[in-house]
Amino acid sequence: MSQLSTSPQVGPATEPAPPEPRSHPRVVGAFVLVGALLVVIMLVHLTQGTSSVGARDLLHLITGGDDEAARVLVAARIPRLLAGLAVGIALGFAGAALQSLARNPLAAPDTLAINAGAHLAIVVVAASGIALPVLSSGALAFCGGLLAAGLVMALSAGGQAATTRLILAGSATALALNSLTMLLLLLFEQATIGLFAWGNGSLVQTDLTAFTQLAPVIGIAAVLLVALGHRLDILALGDDTATVLGLNVRRTRLVVTLLAVLLAAAAVTLAGPVAFVGLCAPVIVRLLGRAVPGVHRHRILLPMSGLVGVVIVLGSDVLLRVVLGGHAGVEVPAGVVTTLFGAALMVWLARRHRDAGPTRQPPGAHAAVRSRSFHLSVVTVCAVVTVGAVVLGMLAGDTWVLLGDIVNWIQGRTGPAYTFVLEQRWPRVAAALLAGAALAVAGTIVQAVCRNPLAEPGILGITAGAGIGAVSLLTFVPLAGVAAISGAAALGAVVAFALVYGIARSGGLSSDRLVLIGFAVWQGGTAVITFIIVTSDPWNTAKALTWLSGSTYGRTGPQVLPVLIALLLSIPAVIAVRRELDLLSLDDDTPRVLGVRLERTRLIALGVAALLTSTAVSAVGVIGFVGLVAPHAARALVGGRHGRVLPVAILLGAALVSIADTLGRAVIAPAQIPAGLVTAMIGTPYFVWLLWRSRNTTTGPR
Repeated sequence: MSQLSTSPQVGPATEPAPPEPRSHPRVVGAFVLVGALLVVIMLVHLTQGTSSVGARDLLHLITGGDDEAARVLVAARIPRLLAGLAVGIALGFAGAALQSLARNPLAAPDTLAINAGAHLAIVVVAASGIALPVLSSGALAFCGGLLAAGLVMALSAGGQAATTRLILAGSATALALNSLTMLLLLLFEQATIGLFAWGNGSLVQTDLTAFTQLAPVIGIAAVLLVALGHRLDILALGDDTATVLGLNVRRTRLVVTLLAVLLAAAAVTLAGPVAFVGLCAPVIVRLLGRAVPGVHRHRILLPMSGLVGVVIVLGSDVLLRVVLGGHAGVEVPAGVVTTLFGAALMVWLARRHRDAGPTRQPPGAHAAVRSRSFHLSVVTVCAVVTVGAVVLGMLAGDTWVLLGDIVNWIQGRTGPAYTFVLEQRWPRVAAALLAGAALAVAGTIVQAVCRNPLAEPGILGITAGAGIGAVSLLTFVPLAGVAAISGAAALGAVVAFALVYGIARSGGLSSDRLVLIGFAVWQGGTAVITFIIVTSDPWNTAKALTWLSGSTYGRTGPQVLPVLIALLLSIPAVIAVRRELDLLSLDDDTPRVLGVRLERTRLIALGVAALLTSTAVSAVGVIGFVGLVAPHAARALVGGRHGRVLPVAILLGAALVSIADTLGRAVIAPAQIPAGLVTAMIGTPYFVWLLWRSRNTTTGPR
């Protein structure tokens, strides 16, 4: 299989400039066509809005029309148009530069967590109550984006590692940063009101102040990148060749990275994180390579990517308001549409390419072989830790109780106050315990089927699908019962799983393709959830944020029951096929030779994972990293055999979510931190350590 990040034949998104002379007429024609399309979109964009001012009113301005149309044009529509113009150019240039540096078609401000880092920096300032000028906010966003990009590039070998590795490193870093952002949005709801929608990329502008200050920054950075275009052409030939030709590779990479991060940070400061524009625009331009020779040369690629970026941003805004009306432009972030478009493009890229990075090794490939007595000792210790986590969960909270109070409560001898506290607390403890166990089993299955120790149910889109189902029902049927919510979450998870599996299976199931398509569906599902929230109840984002962050708040006994039933049905079945999972985690040929019906076994196993994930999401919301950390830690402790991994993973997952929930309830009581945010902050360092430890094992040519 070809390496997306190495060979010149990897496809349109990373192909170096062809040696033949460029066709000037075709290049000029391409610029003219894109420019004409952009002019049409801009004219249509100016006619849209919440007021009744239309195209005819704007035409009358040429002959001295009424002042109302002029005020609407100057106060609202031109600022929005110029914001889209600046954001499209900035992200188009930044994406093209980052893809060229990484020689990876999926490198972008989103996948390198630049947008997440810049977003967090701005939210930190807003939560602190400090009002900073635009340029100062932009400087902080630049620092946040640069730190995030540096971490991801270090974890993914400068971005040149296998595409799956880049996506996993970027998604983990972005998830951790987004968890901190969500925490601030929840804890400082009044100070950060309106930032939830803005955090998904909104073109709404009150005036031209931000644009006039950031436009020169974007313009200068874009011009400097074009001036470095010849150096990028040489760099595309490979680091060794570029060095022989006299190029200072390290300095060029540093300068281009700084300029790309600066452009992305300026876009985030102006309009929030508009997702996937930096990924889509350069890919679309490079796809024109056959029809327009020479388009891969960076002095053409960069400005063309900027123009296509503007077409994507403004076109998405126009499409949004055409379909949903003028008010949708205020309520729904334009980034929701660009995310859906980018997710579709990413699925297309994943279907065309295969990736054989270092994460395509059996999950237990490096696990030590342990004795039976050692395994029993580990299970015993994990069981003790889990029981301790449950006891601590019952004791801790905004009201601390004693062990004697719990004993009296069990015997029915406590007073009304403690009875109320413990009656409210036990369902939360049970929900955290069972959800952690369910996610751990699901993660173990997914990692075995994908033969990828860094995969988890969330990265396959299952969590997002379950979230869509549950949030949709909570929004449109507020009085829905527990069974209905669980059913909606299960349906959403099954639909997402069927979509990911069906697309990835086309042309032969590839583990890496499964992960990449799942990531795209995950991002698209998150955009759908955002759309539902901002269109139904935009001023009550705390409820949705709490759900999306994973919380046991307000849980009742009946809400926990579906998770218990799913575990009771699934665990015996998974234990019964533990040997098949051992074979699946090796390769495709060994199970077939030994008589395992590979496709059927994969489908059933992933179906069980989808069931467990959906019930866990219906009970506690979206909790990440548990399905990644628990199975991997279990394999590190007891080896790679699933008969031993499963009980340890179940106990570790249950303990992890229980401890996270207890910490979230007790650390800043009476305020609470959702358990999903705590698990993300606990799991991210572990995940980063895994990537860092294996970063030097990357195989294949660079």
